[in-house]
Amino acid sequence: MISIANIKNADSPMFFLLAGPCAIEGRDMALRIAEHIVTITERLRIPYIFKGSYRKANRTKIDSFTGIGDEKALKILKEVSDTFGIPTVTDIHESHEAAMAAEYVDVLQIPAFLCRQTELLAAAARTGKAVNVKKGQFLSGASMKFAVEKINEINPECPVILTDRGNSFGYGDLIVDYRNLPEMSSFGVPVVMDCTHSLQQPNQSSGVTGGKPKLIETIAKAAIAVGADGLFIETHFNPAEAKSDGANMLPLDQLEGLLERLVRVREAII
Repeated sequence: MISIANIKNADSPMFFLLAGPCAIEGRDMALRIAEHIVTITERLRIPYIFKGSYRKANRTKIDSFTGIGDEKALKILKEVSDTFGIPTVTDIHESHEAAMAAEYVDVLQIPAFLCRQTELLAAAARTGKAVNVKKGQFLSGASMKFAVEKINEINPECPVILTDRGNSFGYGDLIVDYRNLPEMSSFGVPVVMDCTHSLQQPNQSSGVTGGKPKLIETIAKAAIAVGADGLFIETHFNPAEAKSDGANMLPLDQLEGLLERLVRVREAII
């Protein structure tokens, strides 16, 4: 199993991967996706963390899918971890969720819109679990040092990961400023590029977020080239049928080829 505390390991030049469905839609779906990715990452020797949100709190429309039930989804995440011997990561949205989710997963993720919420960061730090903080679409990479400082103040031993997911570009698009990656890396923490959410097209008139999944490989290659420690990729057997964020997901059958190419990029720059 990956040691989250030492995931940025100078002796291991390979990037690590956080990947899985946007939301836990069911037990069979989660286990099948995890098994598929584990098979690929073990062959390529890519450290892997399974990602799945137990609940989606940030939805545009009132009738959007939010989850199958907190405890049910969290138990599925625990089963994925136990079955395949891999760490798992999930989002939390309010302070009281931190302790609950920490009973089931290895990494607590702070959504981008909530990265400045002091009590949420503090609650996550108190659990002793690793905390992955997504950079707000409205912040520079340099600003994320304050999120790291908040967590370290509460728990100096808490492993912190910072993830870039693009910056707002007008009302309905995002753009990636790759200067943010080395900027955040200077804080001494592993830095991840979210290759799928950075391609979202939010605030669509339909109330459903759009995306540009054809550019996932472009975002990922550039991130590896500038020194990202890890990549975040949401994936699904059939993104068109995904209950959340399908518009910017990578089809699962494309993941293996993409990772093979990214490994070659990594090898070329070390």
